[in-house]
Amino acid sequence: MTPLWLSLRVATLATAAIVALGVPIALVLARGRFFGKGLVAGFLVLPLVMPPTVLGYYLLQLLGRRVWLGAWLERTWGVTIVFHWSGAVIASAVAAFPLFLLPARGAFEGVDPALEDAARLLGRRELSVFTSVTLPLAWRGLAAGAVLAFARALGDFGATLMVAGDIPGLTQTASLAIYDAVQIPDAAHAARAARLTLCVSAISIASLVLVQWTLPSPERRR
Repeated sequence: MTPLWLSLRVATLATAAIVALGVPIALVLARGRFFGKGLVAGFLVLPLVMPPTVLGYYLLQLLGRRVWLGAWLERTWGVTIVFHWSGAVIASAVAAFPLFLLPARGAFEGVDPALEDAARLLGRRELSVFTSVTLPLAWRGLAAGAVLAFARALGDFGATLMVAGDIPGLTQTASLAIYDAVQIPDAAHAARAARLTLCVSAISIASLVLVQWTLPSPERRR
């Protein structure tokens, strides 16, 4: 079950990175007015429709050891991303980012600005307005996006394979282990693929149930 634990660790770290970067970006897209806003928004959700192998190729061209950024990270900080489990975190985070950004942006757009203005009139600073008014009103959409991003990161295959590789015990996530297991036609590997598939499916179904519970419904509004 080592690939499953690695997948859970990768998905958790990827989701944390997505939320940390996605909340301010979603807030800017929801409230900001600037030239090229539609182009920026389209670029950020591009991984949602881009083939995973193409996305992985672009990440390799950005983070590979022979390109400037990857070489700089390795030379300056000793950080190697390609063929390392951290590469799986980055690849799955990039692939899952749109699934957080879209509901997060919608959640911020759904907050009534009049409530925020009322808090400002009462002397609240911008950070206090965000933490005491905006965030409590938008938390359901943010939570739903985080759960969707986690489920997507947990099952990422193409981009992870391109960036992190398929190294058992190091970068082999559950999806990669399932793929490897079905390539060998024997009972042991078939059983392994079935166990991992059931585990990933159970986590994915639980995530979807949690999303349905998190999203606001007409009954809850009343």
